[in-house]
Amino acid sequence: MTSSLSVIILAAGKGTRMQSAKPKVLQTLAGKPLLGHVLDTCQQLKVDETIVVYGFGGDQVQATIGHNYEHLPINWVAQTEQLGTGHAVKVALSQLPKQGQSLILYGDVPLVSSQTLAALQSANIEGMSMLTLTVSNPFGLGRIKRNANGAIEAIVEQKDASNAEQQITEINSGIYCVDNALLHKYLPNLSNDNAQQEYYLTDIVKMAVADGITIAAIEPEHAFEIEGVNNRQQLASLERSWQSKLVTDLQVAGVQFADPTRVDIRGSLSTGQDVFVDVNVVFEGDCTLGDNVYIEAGCVIKNSHIGNACYIKPYCVIDSSTVGAGVDIGPFAHLRPDTVLADNSKVGNFVEIKKSTIGHGSKINHLSYIGDATIGTGVNVGAGTITCNYDGVNKAQTIIEDHVFIGSNSSLVAPVKIGDTATVAAGSVITEDVGAHTLAFGRARQTIKSNYMRPTKIQK
Repeated sequence: MTSSLSVIILAAGKGTRMQSAKPKVLQTLAGKPLLGHVLDTCQQLKVDETIVVYGFGGDQVQATIGHNYEHLPINWVAQTEQLGTGHAVKVALSQLPKQGQSLILYGDVPLVSSQTLAALQSANIEGMSMLTLTVSNPFGLGRIKRNANGAIEAIVEQKDASNAEQQITEINSGIYCVDNALLHKYLPNLSNDNAQQEYYLTDIVKMAVADGITIAAIEPEHAFEIEGVNNRQQLASLERSWQSKLVTDLQVAGVQFADPTRVDIRGSLSTGQDVFVDVNVVFEGDCTLGDNVYIEAGCVIKNSHIGNACYIKPYCVIDSSTVGAGVDIGPFAHLRPDTVLADNSKVGNFVEIKKSTIGHGSKINHLSYIGDATIGTGVNVGAGTITCNYDGVNKAQTIIEDHVFIGSNSSLVAPVKIGDTATVAAGSVITEDVGAHTLAFGRARQTIKSNYMRPTKIQK
């Protein structure tokens, strides 16, 4: 029978060195709260119970996480006093099953991988396993003390370590997989008789050793998996480590970056072959790029799909949109949510499109706003065209059928329909439907006055 798995996430820290009114676990890395990274990782495992121990800013933490993880049942437990990690886990005991295993994680250690946690769980044969790491500079970290046979016998904190113990380079990550029965047995017996006068979670290792339990230890694939965040510098450093990992994985998959250090991936990015990404491009949410996509500098792409052989020129913003194959966009174009560009369409400079579908081969080349519109195939929209979709209260639709030509500086006042192969003369304000194969004028007649005298400045 498979043992049940609980996760205990310690997330009560204030994060004083962050100099922020926001709790530490809500600081963001790659566009996501630190605690959100841990919760997302846990969802990749078969977790039966998720317990989050909160403290400072608990209302903020619960509101933010509850909003973003409504689908995930979380058992919230308050730690009203900050008396150490052992105390933090102890307050969760009332919600922890007596049977099964628990992963003990931290809301400010965001990047431990699901693969590492799965391996940690598998390593727990006798009741306890832990993540350790050998480092060149272990100062300030708990040391793994082993006996002559190489078995773990204790964890010694920096302030309690002897000179000899301070030379140990294998450090404790603080991440464990422990049988729940042992947690219920050991945690009530923790003592704060130490230099910090705190209840150390690490003391459960000493107790397990005293009970003759062999503690398994594994190391993560990447050192950054066990890195915690205590200040802005550490947060920035961890951000770069994570971005480097994401970019490296994409390079292995065949993506070319003009400068791998100048791109941010704040979510997930999947790509086809022969993709090029220029400098200072930001991907947010879930994004996909087809084959032969070329993205120039400074673009922001969020929750969007870009089809094969698209060319995105500098400084475009593409948000929650679907782009077909062979589409040219920009520069300085803005695709707002629910925009759909069909194959071989074109959106030029300073064009904004919102909640609209642009048909195959249609072009909106310059300085236009298209909102709440459906545009057919082979349409040409001239510079300065606006779909007037909002009357101050309600939104209305503009429908432009196939092969329509819209002259420059036209205003289409919705609701309105422009029929197949119709032409709208430049400078027109169209307030009524235009039939197929017709020419529509909606502008005042030009008047010319001869011998016109310009006004002159009044002398004071």
